[in-house]
Amino acid sequence: MKDLILESLSNTGALDLSTILLNNGVTIIIALFIMFTYRITYTGVAYSRKYNITLGMISIITTLIMSVISNNVALSLGMVGALSIIRFRTAVKDVRDAAYIFWSIAVGICCGVSQYILAAASSVVILLFLIVFRQIGPDGKMLLIVRCDIAAQNRAEAMVLQHFGKAVRRRMKNASKEHCELIYEVGTNAIKKADERAQIDIVQRMMKIEGVQNVNLVEQADDISR
Repeated sequence: MKDLILESLSNTGALDLSTILLNNGVTIIIALFIMFTYRITYTGVAYSRKYNITLGMISIITTLIMSVISNNVALSLGMVGALSIIRFRTAVKDVRDAAYIFWSIAVGICCGVSQYILAAASSVVILLFLIVFRQIGPDGKMLLIVRCDIAAQNRAEAMVLQHFGKAVRRRMKNASKEHCELIYEVGTNAIKKADERAQIDIVQRMMKIEGVQNVNLVEQADDISR
């Protein structure tokens, strides 16, 4: 028993070149799949190409680490101890971005130990989950931001209510002696229906009001706290 433990700890078996190339090749293919999935499912305002490329790099690097430690128990224990002191302080703006990081790491782990089918099948399942959830998810929200003179405030508010009816909700109102800022929340489907009904875009309609300085319509990444 003692000899078996010592042999396991001292085993330094190396992977052959064909296995290394196959592991990395499959990793690159699935990493590209992850990058493609992130690109088509991203719903934020500012898409980061650098972050997407980093996801692919994470998979390849994880495969490299797994290839090194998979055949050596002592080295794997030492690697765990070394990596445990590393602290990553990069802020993740979207919680879904953190999930993509874990996905990339999981793919790297699977490919590093030659579990290609598991990595590929799980990646396809994740993509299908994202697509289905995106289709059945709630209506997306937009923020309508209106900046106007204080004298035009009532006209601007009346126009928003006339255009959207009960589908709009005022979230914020900032006012000074001369200017006013109004922020409304409205669903994307409600915007589309209201624009078709009025036969004019809400932004163009608001800009026709005297005293309105600018109108912005931006996607709301997360719901404002109630």
